[in-house]
Amino acid sequence: MRIDVALTGDLSTAAARARELAAAGADGLFTFEANADVFFPLVHVATAGLGVDLYTNVAIAFPRSPMHLAYQAWDLQRASGGRFALGLGTQIRTHIERRYSATWGRPVDRMVELIEVLRAIWANWSDGDHLDHRGEFYRVDLMTPVFVPPKIGHPPPPIWVGALGPRMTAAMAAHADGVIIHPFNTGAFVRERTLPLIGDGLAAGNRSRDDLCLNVGCIAAPCRTDDDLHAATRAIRFNVGFYASTPAYRLTLEHHGLGDLQPRLREATKRGDWSTLGRLVDDDVVDLIAARGTPAQVAARLHDEYGDVADRLSLTVPTHDDEALREMVTELRRRSRPGDPSPSPRRGDGR
Repeated sequence: MRIDVALTGDLSTAAARARELAAAGADGLFTFEANADVFFPLVHVATAGLGVDLYTNVAIAFPRSPMHLAYQAWDLQRASGGRFALGLGTQIRTHIERRYSATWGRPVDRMVELIEVLRAIWANWSDGDHLDHRGEFYRVDLMTPVFVPPKIGHPPPPIWVGALGPRMTAAMAAHADGVIIHPFNTGAFVRERTLPLIGDGLAAGNRSRDDLCLNVGCIAAPCRTDDDLHAATRAIRFNVGFYASTPAYRLTLEHHGLGDLQPRLREATKRGDWSTLGRLVDDDVVDLIAARGTPAQVAARLHDEYGDVADRLSLTVPTHDDEALREMVTELRRRSRPGDPSPSPRRGDGR
């Protein structure tokens, strides 16, 4: 199991921060699309020679054209020496239409076709295959030689897709190189809801488990002091409340008999009462979704919850203690010793 950490902070410090996270033991670094561009930080890191994997977690797919995504991923795969994965996600209808001013509709079918288009573009660039895609959502059938980028000396980047609902999860298991599970999850939800859907998708796509990278997001707060734990808990309360206010994430709460919390959080966001979100999330909900405590406690929790199911863990870490992070990663690796029945870490990573 590989351990990845979110790369956050200012663009000007991305490379330096990446070095610190790599020194703390991260196998991979990822960016997420929130209040800054999701690709720019990875450009700085890809050329730094850190030997870590890089990916977007996730780039919002539908406002972007397939050709833009293809060029960006191709360039990052070259710059990183073949260590990049293109992580894509749908977002929700309101944001696609009102924040991105883009078109929404049939997100599962659209994502499946987008994967097909990207692979067709890359096959044209790498192998000279004729490019002639005309589907329901995309038409890409023109590629003159002047617009073909140089070969990259590596396979095209794998495509990982964020999935939560049953149709998207099964479809991405059938078509994508990897599935990214949002950090608003629990080990029980992944085992009891997600894995059966992945099994269905793999069967529908005539694929094996070795064809797919399962990347599970987690909120992890390794702390060495009480002050750090209190600060991390405050941040987790807000993050969990924000995620849980979205109707799509009610699935996770309902799985644990907490579905009634979601509309209360939703009403707070509709009122613009953002300060209420954290107050509505009690310690039981915090500990259901997030792993917090000493580095050893967090490592034990992550291993127990995900060690036998995840190929990668993508950690959102609301603390700022790299030594605590290093201790947690070291302990997690010790627990994931050779002989554990953990999945291969190289599934679906394109290598």
